[in-house]
Amino acid sequence: MSPAWTDADLVMGLVVPGMPQPLLAPDGNPAWAALRGAYEAAAARIAASEADLLVLYSTGWPSVIGHQIQAMPRPRWVHVDPEWHDLGPIPYDFAIDAAFAGAWRDAAESRGLHARTVAYEGFPIDTGSIVALKLLNPQNRIPAVIVSCNIYADRAETLVLGKAARDAVAAGGRKVVAVAVTQLTDRVHTRPVADADDHLSSLQDDEWNRKLLEILGEGRLEDVSQLARTFTHQAHADSRLKAIWWLGALMGQHNRYRGEVLAYGPVQGTGCAVVALTPSAVEAAGHEFDEEDVESFAGDRSVLGAEVEAAGAPPPPAVPPPVAPARPRSGAVSTDAAPSPVGAYPHARRVGDLLYLSGVGPRQPVTNAIPGGPIRDASGAPLDYDIEAQTRAVIDNVRVILEAAGSSLDRVLDITAFLVDMDRDFAGYNKVYAEAFASVGATRTTLAVRALPTPIAVEFKVIAAAGEGP
Repeated sequence: MSPAWTDADLVMGLVVPGMPQPLLAPDGNPAWAALRGAYEAAAARIAASEADLLVLYSTGWPSVIGHQIQAMPRPRWVHVDPEWHDLGPIPYDFAIDAAFAGAWRDAAESRGLHARTVAYEGFPIDTGSIVALKLLNPQNRIPAVIVSCNIYADRAETLVLGKAARDAVAAGGRKVVAVAVTQLTDRVHTRPVADADDHLSSLQDDEWNRKLLEILGEGRLEDVSQLARTFTHQAHADSRLKAIWWLGALMGQHNRYRGEVLAYGPVQGTGCAVVALTPSAVEAAGHEFDEEDVESFAGDRSVLGAEVEAAGAPPPPAVPPPVAPARPRSGAVSTDAAPSPVGAYPHARRVGDLLYLSGVGPRQPVTNAIPGGPIRDASGAPLDYDIEAQTRAVIDNVRVILEAAGSSLDRVLDITAFLVDMDRDFAGYNKVYAEAFASVGATRTTLAVRALPTPIAVEFKVIAAAGEGP
């Protein structure tokens, strides 16, 4: 049996971007320079630590059959990024820990995953891994290992991959820096944009990136892992934030970290950040685990109806396609019966058969009064308030918006709830929530946040099935 994992095995976790600009053209934009500086600050921390292994998961290295682990002891090549080749070549010469790669492969296989090592002269290393290793470990002082991002893997498979890395680390007695090489949002500009004018390609992406970074900055890695599916529904997430799932699983699936956002900004429209997470004895915040947790992988992707074929059952009868409705299948939804948005966004947007609601609080239409009272006065002094009244008002506002869009509360699929005081308010919020949604069966994630845009204690982010419409 392998030795048990301990917190001493983990030196640090990092989230870093894989775009080449911070490496090759940091002076092209202030955000690129800030990301380069943050990379260098992280490199200095690694150099000053007792780390003896860098473990990388890169969304820039896609695989289809299982996961691949780089095991070539000294890969050398000259790489040119296929998108930004005008930035020039990137020669590299890395030190890879082939023995650890093999141990990780074996640990993954023992947990039911298909994994294999690759050790071929000239096998290409992706841009993101090259950028991360050259900036975090420029002198090859510490050996590294890189694993691919399987394009079909979902949460269960990705968690098991991270836990297999823990097994290999514990068995080898290593001191590890875990590195998730990923953008937050990954929507690049579709037309050329001058370097100096680079910006996030989507304001909604920027809003969600900042929300995630606020949570990561508080050290709440597992909360972000739990939020990944909602983030992906709402923003153009890089590979569904699989790298965060992997990082959370490797680092222990909790919120006991000191988080620090070293830099955030756009690179060719994507949302890039450098975040450091250092183990701490103190839990950053309470959390609610709504997602599944698995220890071994059973091949349960359900690709191409695998269960039906394996059972030898006949295929299900063909279902005639639905008649296309006459109404538009997408578009913004706004209603005077709900409180006015505090920014440039609609109450909801329909995309196909789904409705995506903007954040909904308890404010009342027209008056902006807050049932249960505001959480602070105009000078910022805290006030007593009634969380149950606020939560009921939020649910009423959600109902109004859904009905304006032709849907209803019983068609809600997923809710992300934000509380400004988890310890004080969770019980009251949870009680009122159950009154409205116990029979609906929507998935839910509850997160603590430092503040909301108005003096309210609770806000819901909702995804619902669209109705037939008005």
